[in-house]
Amino acid sequence: MSVVVAKVGSSTLVDGAGRVRLDVLEMRVADLARVARLGHRPVLVSSGAIACGFAPLGFPARPTALEDLQAASAVGQGILFRHYQEAFARHGITPAQVLLTSDDIAGRATYLNARTTLTRLVELGAVPVVNENDTTATDEVTFGDNDVLAAQVAVLLGATWLVLMTDRDGLYGVGDDGSPVLLGDVRSDVGPEGVALAPLGGGSALGRGGVSSKIGAAAMAVGAGITTVVASGSDPDVVSTVTHGGSVGTRFRPRAQREPAFKLWLRHAKPSRGRVAVDDGAARALRVKGRSLLAVGVTGASGAFTVGDAVDVVGASGEPVGKGIAAMSRADVDAVRGLSSAAIAARGLMLPAEVIHRDRFVLVEG
Repeated sequence: MSVVVAKVGSSTLVDGAGRVRLDVLEMRVADLARVARLGHRPVLVSSGAIACGFAPLGFPARPTALEDLQAASAVGQGILFRHYQEAFARHGITPAQVLLTSDDIAGRATYLNARTTLTRLVELGAVPVVNENDTTATDEVTFGDNDVLAAQVAVLLGATWLVLMTDRDGLYGVGDDGSPVLLGDVRSDVGPEGVALAPLGGGSALGRGGVSSKIGAAAMAVGAGITTVVASGSDPDVVSTVTHGGSVGTRFRPRAQREPAFKLWLRHAKPSRGRVAVDDGAARALRVKGRSLLAVGVTGASGAFTVGDAVDVVGASGEPVGKGIAAMSRADVDAVRGLSSAAIAARGLMLPAEVIHRDRFVLVEG
């Protein structure tokens, strides 16, 4: 079962007055229906709920206050999904509304539950229509934009393809004469972070995403072994072209070696709640020898983290080393930092041997 995750943004789907562009929505649904008939399993990540909801509530433009955004989302989700239900029904397909917050992805148990639900939906032939649950998300627990959400859904499902639809034909680099040129097929050894992009501006007034968010989402996906394409949402066949192996937009080849699912989740989905500083010896043991982080190598800590939270690990000069799951709280780390295992035992402290176990740690990419 080959899964393709396609993301469409607010500016593509909704006009400046908050009206759904029904021709675009129906075109996107028809494209996914073609993909489904060919035996693939499409998943749609759709922005547009807030953009659909602000006008019925009397806002002249997209609001900025959190409570207004949440209210607009609550109204807009129903409007948007009703259009999807009607459009998919014309193709004999059942859509399923799935609303997620970053907390759903950050917790290992809820992450697995979300994966189980989405997997079962696609097995049953339904098309999940995924969006962030803006009615409950806050600034502290948000994906930031739906490019990132789409990448995390693709990683979660082990998708073959991720298609990020935009208002442009793809991503633009700088040509030999200094003018913008469309980037086509990007080699896996270059990757999303290695391309030089032309300065064409950021996101629209309706959405939050932009070029930088698509680069970040692509980096996440290709690290998981997922071919990622950034292409025009106005192309009626963009998703089916991708699944046929055709050339469209900017395509990032996946990395040959895929990380284990747990480390992908830790690297990309688990938010950091603090920071642990280590000395040069500990940094070398983590980077080169693949060792666990012991208290003796810790020089400091910050943030109100507790056991099970993710923390960033930095070296003596503040340079990033990696990210791991804390086996101790911030208070316990402060109490034992710099102490050997024998010294900790001599104090009668009932604490684990490691601050971070090597199996629950990932190095910084690159």
